[in-house]
Amino acid sequence: MLDINHRQYKLPTQPTVVVCVDGCEPDYLGQAVATGQMPWLKKALAAGVGLVADCVVPTFTNPNNLSIVTGAPPSVHGICGNYLFDTASGTEVMMNDVKWLRAPTLLAALADAGKRVAVVTAKDKLRKLLGHKMKGGICFSSEKSDQVTLEENGIADVLGLVGMPIPDVYSADLSEFVFAAGVKLAETKQADVMYLSTTDYIQHKHAPGTEGANAFYRMMDKYLGQLDAMGWVIVLTADHGMNAKIGMDGQPDVIYLQDWFDAAIGTGRARVILPITDPYVVHHGALGSFATVYLPEGVSVAEMQQQLSAVKGMEQVLTREQAAAHFELPADRIGDLVVVSERSKVIGTSAARHDLSGLDAPLRSHGGVTEQRVPLIVNRPLPGLDHSRRFRNFDAFDLALNYAQ
Repeated sequence: MLDINHRQYKLPTQPTVVVCVDGCEPDYLGQAVATGQMPWLKKALAAGVGLVADCVVPTFTNPNNLSIVTGAPPSVHGICGNYLFDTASGTEVMMNDVKWLRAPTLLAALADAGKRVAVVTAKDKLRKLLGHKMKGGICFSSEKSDQVTLEENGIADVLGLVGMPIPDVYSADLSEFVFAAGVKLAETKQADVMYLSTTDYIQHKHAPGTEGANAFYRMMDKYLGQLDAMGWVIVLTADHGMNAKIGMDGQPDVIYLQDWFDAAIGTGRARVILPITDPYVVHHGALGSFATVYLPEGVSVAEMQQQLSAVKGMEQVLTREQAAAHFELPADRIGDLVVVSERSKVIGTSAARHDLSGLDAPLRSHGGVTEQRVPLIVNRPLPGLDHSRRFRNFDAFDLALNYAQ
């Protein structure tokens, strides 16, 4: 047994893969299965278990991927966004460095236990966090697949192995490379346990049931069917859902929070942080439904909370202490206020600071509680599982190792 972050896991006796499909609102799967796009998934749901789980809020990539591989919420592992305000240095930074990680991963523990672990992620921003202290394993990204070395990634010539060219970071190919690599690693028997994590480029652009979305899920279904045919236990989940974030005019429906605070208490006195921010913002313009706000001394947190709660489109305005308790977040890494917008609204800083010129489709995004419901699917029956419990996406390895073997 492995004891990681106060949870126990059995060692796998069968090859096991956990797949995190970025931005996979459950309706994407429902629409694709209903129209015959995903024959493997239809069979897997009949033979196995299909659950809907809650992901971590903020419903962003980094916090949820790290929750899945640690089996714990951000209050334990410390990764509470893609981006944060580092109060020690007074700077805003990407949360990609392993120095922000406060808990061990199950992937590292499995490697320490002698299992051959492989991690393939679409974007390189997650690679070092997911592969932290993973001895002897394979860990690489689609994005930097042309730069892999045996020393850094535990594997060489990934492009030769996969048989695909290096994909563009803004494409469905970036995710297809993840699945294709997973199948090749399985075929060549280089792994006992895999974690595959895709990108939500398609989900940001295409609604469930559209041809753009269905083409993605047809592709995914083909590769998962190949893994299943090789005898792999497969757990499929997501880091967050996805919703349209537009008004009736088709334009992004944005609350510009920095502008609001500048008008309320003076220019530049408050600092609004958008944790959706990462190096790849073309497809969402750094607009999501969650923000955190640092207030200057002398400004009443309670008064700002009350005023902001009255702004149309706000779902929740919580103090630091309330948000840390309610969303299981590290209190020292969020602001004085945490702000969540309604389903169709997103939060920006200042109108002048968001470049929306790259949006070539109506805005779809995530971050709020309305994107918290995600699939949790296992291609095996799960005897003894209590179906009345609240399932989280970070139960993926619990189901994979403790119930599905």
